[in-house]
Amino acid sequence: MRKPRRSGGSWRDRQERDPYVQQARRDGWRSRAVYKLQQIDQKERLIRPDMVCVDLGSAPGSWSQFVTRKLKGKARIVAVDLLPMDPLPDVEFVQGDFEDEAVFGQMLQAVGEGGADLVMSDMAPNISGIQGVDQPRSMNLVELALDMARRVLKPGGSFVCKVFQGEGFDAFVVDARTSFKRVRVMKPKASRAASREVYLVARNYQL
Repeated sequence: MRKPRRSGGSWRDRQERDPYVQQARRDGWRSRAVYKLQQIDQKERLIRPDMVCVDLGSAPGSWSQFVTRKLKGKARIVAVDLLPMDPLPDVEFVQGDFEDEAVFGQMLQAVGEGGADLVMSDMAPNISGIQGVDQPRSMNLVELALDMARRVLKPGGSFVCKVFQGEGFDAFVVDARTSFKRVRVMKPKASRAASREVYLVARNYQL
């Protein structure tokens, strides 16, 4: 899924100065977003051996890369995105829109009959800079991700997704609580302070 983009030299300059961007390059990660998942996992311990993980909107692949590197082959990861993604070890990539039934069927087949232990999403829409346009788009994506989690998670599974605070946010958290025993909203240190992005972490899925 496309990540937020802004034009102009100031954004590029900020990227170049960003310590997480620089660290990601040194460490061989595909994007700075990896540190958000790493910091969430340090607190929540979501990533564990022998799990089945679904990565929605996966490209360029840093979240899948983190899971496969941490678990060293002891996991099955299914990544889905409209955009192409370079291969990763132990990751089965499905290119397409997961709302499409054919793509969803491929994803389900890759996940297997037992279901997923974790569904994660760092999806965001292309940013226009107009909050009245961007916020509904972002909420639509997280609602789709939550619906997908409900369709593929096994009982007791977990769900983590990026959410932008604003209209619809509170209702989304309430909705998530109807399906999970524990729901927490976090802002990792790697999230930029000025950004409205936070992460919803939902544990112990109940059918």
